Amino acid sequence: MRRVALGERPDWCARAREAGFTFHTLDGAPYWDESHAYAFSLREIEEEIEGPAGELHDLCLAFTADAVADERILTSLRIPESAWDAVRDSWRRDDPSLYGRLDLSHSGNGPAKLLEYNADTPTALYETAVFQWLWLEESLREGRLPPGSDQFNAVHERLIERLRAIAATGLTGFAAEAEAPEDIGTAAYLQDCAVQAGCATLLLDLSQIGLRPDGAFCGPDGQPLATLFKLYPWEWAFADPFGGGVAASPTRFLEPPWKMVLSNKGLLAHLWAREPGHPNLLPCCFEDDPACAALGKNYVRKPLLSREGANVEIFARGRQVAGEAGPYGAEGFVRQALAELPDFDGRRPLVGAWMVGDAASGLCIRESDGPITGNGALFVPHWIEPD
Repeated sequence: MRRVALGERPDWCARAREAGFTFHTLDGAPYWDESHAYAFSLREIEEEIEGPAGELHDLCLAFTADAVADERILTSLRIPESAWDAVRDSWRRDDPSLYGRLDLSHSGNGPAKLLEYNADTPTALYETAVFQWLWLEESLREGRLPPGSDQFNAVHERLIERLRAIAATGLTGFAAEAEAPEDIGTAAYLQDCAVQAGCATLLLDLSQIGLRPDGAFCGPDGQPLATLFKLYPWEWAFADPFGGGVAASPTRFLEPPWKMVLSNKGLLAHLWAREPGHPNLLPCCFEDDPACAALGKNYVRKPLLSREGANVEIFARGRQVAGEAGPYGAEGFVRQALAELPDFDGRRPLVGAWMVGDAASGLCIRESDGPITGNGALFVPHWIEPD
């Protein structure tokens, strides 16, 4: 893994506009950064990222099977009892998953370590699947990358295949907050994938979703949605008035309610308890567990339901050395052994391994100037060096 200065394409902003990448700059600050990129070997991708991502995902599915059958696990994850039936039923029906992202600490020196699983509402999808692939193609044509360079990126094709398999009948709605450019951009991209898969689709603001008397969720015209993709966390959805209608609804959801089990930092503690010493896992435990003492004085404190690094704190030698503000924490915390992100010229990349269905399908890198990857992290492209 190398960080390589390549220089920007002079017309990349125009290319972004042409491609529909409307959120390459957010609130006046850059989000996409192609002044440099990360290079990997094919062996590194296959053996240290793709293979472990698939294995970690399989471990997560095995844990979910146990979790839905054990109230103690659901309670430890702070999943409200009012949601248990929906979570259990969606798993037992084998409701399909569309995608998720495993966030890894990886430097190329030793096994990648799982930091969390963004299993419910991950973004950075369009820029992974489409725009960094366009960057690769144009960089090859312009001679900025060596001939034969490739990219770990089958996300776009696999999303279309997956949607064709799981949402081919009835109307599929894609919902996100219209005032959040990255969120609605993600939903619109998935809608486009669904159109390419032959699905009937509808793009919605979250406020436009309704509930029919027959229990089906619907858009503003009242037409029932056979499938609803919602870029809205399940813990928020079950706290809403419509949350009580999920369990009995004929509408199927992307992601399904059983993903609540995986989009929770408590997963990390349970995985370590099940697979202690696994090379891609870090020691982790719930904060009220006496076993936390074994972590020593270097660890990361994470709320069970945090997103974008909010309320994450890093401790070294028992003292807090980094932390992010945010609204989370009332639900409880885990402590995870510290696996620092690598430092490349003062920048710290977080590797995201994308799962589409049950297949590891691509890679993204978000880069920050500090040890916690927050909402202001940059998206940086990658390539696989030719042999």
